[in-house]
Amino acid sequence: MNFSPLNIILIGIAGLLGVGFYGLLITRNLIKVVMMLQILIKAVVLALIFAGKVSGNLGLGQSTAATVIVADTIVAVVGLALAVQVRRRFGTLDVPKISTLKG
Repeated sequence: MNFSPLNIILIGIAGLLGVGFYGLLITRNLIKVVMMLQILIKAVVLALIFAGKVSGNLGLGQSTAATVIVADTIVAVVGLALAVQVRRRFGTLDVPKISTLKG
């Protein structure tokens, strides 16, 4: 089988999406959830750059990817800050235990 660079990138995007979704399905730790979301975002960034390359407008794909990276960084920081506060308040990062708490 002959793999071109574009096929390899598509396989990489599919692999990252698979790992990210699988990780979200099996993990119960809030910090690991944030990590899996980061993996999914990296797949989206690669897909945006790939779409820009295929469409012939690489600059648009790269600028959109840069915007996604900035937004992703903000989401990661806020998510980790919330995880730290949940750990301080409830003593656990286990999602099922946190979701059963009242109040």
